[in-house]
Amino acid sequence: MMQETIKLDITGMTCDHCATGIEKLLSKNEGVKKTNVSYPKATCECSFDPAKTSKEEIINTINSTKNYRVKIELPENGNSANNQFDLIIIGGGSAAFSAAIKAESLGLTTLMVNGGLDFGGTCVNVGCVPSKNLIRAGETAYHATHSNFASIKPKGVDINFGQVIKDKNKLVATLQEKKYMDVVSDFQHLTMLKGWAKFKDNKTIEVDGKDYKALKFLIATGATTNIPKIEGLDKIDYLTNVSLFDLEEKPESLTIMGAGYIGLEIAMAYNRLGVKVRIIEFTDRVLRTQTPDISEALEHQMREEGIEILPNFRAVKFEENGSETIIHCKCPDGSFTKIIEKGKVVIATGTKANTSQLGLENIGLKLTQSGHIAVNEKMETNLSNIYAAGDVTNTPAFVYTAAFEGKIAVENAFSGTDNKADYSSLPWVVFTDPQIAGAGVDEVQAEAKGIPFEVSKLELKDVPRAIAANDTRGFIKLIRNTETDKLIGARVVAPEGGELIQQLSMAIKYGITVQDLADSFYPYLTLGEGIKLAAITFGKDVSKLSCCAS
Repeated sequence: MMQETIKLDITGMTCDHCATGIEKLLSKNEGVKKTNVSYPKATCECSFDPAKTSKEEIINTINSTKNYRVKIELPENGNSANNQFDLIIIGGGSAAFSAAIKAESLGLTTLMVNGGLDFGGTCVNVGCVPSKNLIRAGETAYHATHSNFASIKPKGVDINFGQVIKDKNKLVATLQEKKYMDVVSDFQHLTMLKGWAKFKDNKTIEVDGKDYKALKFLIATGATTNIPKIEGLDKIDYLTNVSLFDLEEKPESLTIMGAGYIGLEIAMAYNRLGVKVRIIEFTDRVLRTQTPDISEALEHQMREEGIEILPNFRAVKFEENGSETIIHCKCPDGSFTKIIEKGKVVIATGTKANTSQLGLENIGLKLTQSGHIAVNEKMETNLSNIYAAGDVTNTPAFVYTAAFEGKIAVENAFSGTDNKADYSSLPWVVFTDPQIAGAGVDEVQAEAKGIPFEVSKLELKDVPRAIAANDTRGFIKLIRNTETDKLIGARVVAPEGGELIQQLSMAIKYGITVQDLADSFYPYLTLGEGIKLAAITFGKDVSKLSCCAS
């Protein structure tokens, strides 16, 4: 029988009892033959059978504890010797940074390889941060020209479009530095590398002609705009959110291809900043993943603001004519028409996972039919040492889910944990005006799952806060299980409606009943009071209740 011996330096021990605890922990590994842990020397000498365990498994066992870590000596540049790492993270967005933070806390030598977008990924560079900043800028302009009160007449607004974009760029740069680069600047075990990673085998990647090896990998390469295959599209100067947000000269107009949440947020922001906006959508309505009443409420507001919406129009050809773009479309009745766009065309037709340059064919990594990396609830792929997280996977595409997935992937890979992602009560928001927010299932999904359900829908015209504000756009919809009375879903359409959804998400997560929601206290003249009224409405006519309803 072969036997190897390793000697490790351990940090975090405070007494002899700590040393005894580590010895007992390691003895549970059947491959470990003898251990001698010394508190005064802060060392661990361990003999093991390499056929049954490994040095890495022993180190991971110690690092999985709350207080103890194996001290790893690194060369001056932070790399492991011979480009060998515990963990290689491919990508540089929220999932990658969350994973790197967890890896550092476990004392893992980590390499982060990032190509494409700058470190920080989609959210801070071309997604959440710039879009929400421009949405708020647009709201400010809108409220300077529109009033809910007949007695108050706004005097208009002066928009410096170029400065709006410059201010946005400054914000992006600041947050990219403070919330990403500064966070990891003093990490002792992390190396960051710009370049495109390609798998040579399941333990090796190549970056710019150089090989790097690791025990475990995390793929967190995100997603990019899915460019449809339409004749002539590749011949015109179209934009995506990546290029649109950096356009400092205000375009004369925009035609947005796609009415998902990205296209809708862009449409409202730029329309309010003084750009004429048109939306072409090949299905029958905007935000088609939601129920028709949500689409109708949003479409009504957008049309009121002058946004042109063309549902059931399918672009079949693009061509340039001087400074104009001609969009050939098939109309709902089957005829064809030409749409002239004097400004810019924006592609917002969904996203696709960034996997094409990874060399996944070399390792047999499984993808879904949509091209995303298939993972289970623990972020495991079909290859035991490769994990994936964030928008590149078949999980909900949000920055906060990506960060959570990056963290649990590293914990599961190196700490022996069994952490899972449960999205049954996941809250989400579309930042239009009114905002669209949801958690749990809607009535269509409940029916598809065979859940006995009932719906309560409260229009904002019956919520005192909305009445007092002269802004009654939208509704609050609750879905309950009729057998248990537990809340199983919620949808909110309201100005700042996103601020309500966390409470409803928590109610779903912890099995709160509709009766519990109805019996709780809510401050009067808050939008949140609408939750109470919607809960009461399951059994009463809200129009017949007083302001002190209970």
